[in-house]
Amino acid sequence: MSASNLPQLEDLQGPAEIEILVNAFYERVKDDELLGFIFEKVAAVDWASHLPRMYAFWEKVLFRTGSYTGNPLAVHARLLPLTSMGRPQFDRWLEIFQGTVNDLFAGPNAEHIKNSASDMANVIYSRLNGVADPRFDPANLTPEQRLRYASYREA
Repeated sequence: MSASNLPQLEDLQGPAEIEILVNAFYERVKDDELLGFIFEKVAAVDWASHLPRMYAFWEKVLFRTGSYTGNPLAVHARLLPLTSMGRPQFDRWLEIFQGTVNDLFAGPNAEHIKNSASDMANVIYSRLNGVADPRFDPANLTPEQRLRYASYREA
């Protein structure tokens, strides 16, 4: 099948698409060699409660709606004494997340959620590990990142 015959992917439009994305992403994470055991064994995630929290989280990130409240940094910090939370883990998480978005959606919201995930992964990694990550150094921000960060502060 040529690229012109492939079905056109739709953009993320609301909560229904967020659920599709989150479910597909975590199915991939559970099976991942590097990350699966962190979620299944170390964090022992209760998927019945975790998935709805993640729906709300990403809905708030993308659409500024949703009921998420919490501190993602604190949640990840609790795992730090139990397992490695280094650059390879965060890079793999981001690779799976962005790959899942790319496989399912296309458009401005899909790009925004991938950029937001990248920003969050870099910030959480840097803060957890006490590493000045050049991808998060304000001196190295692209104009697009500066605008995105400014919009986060305004929200």
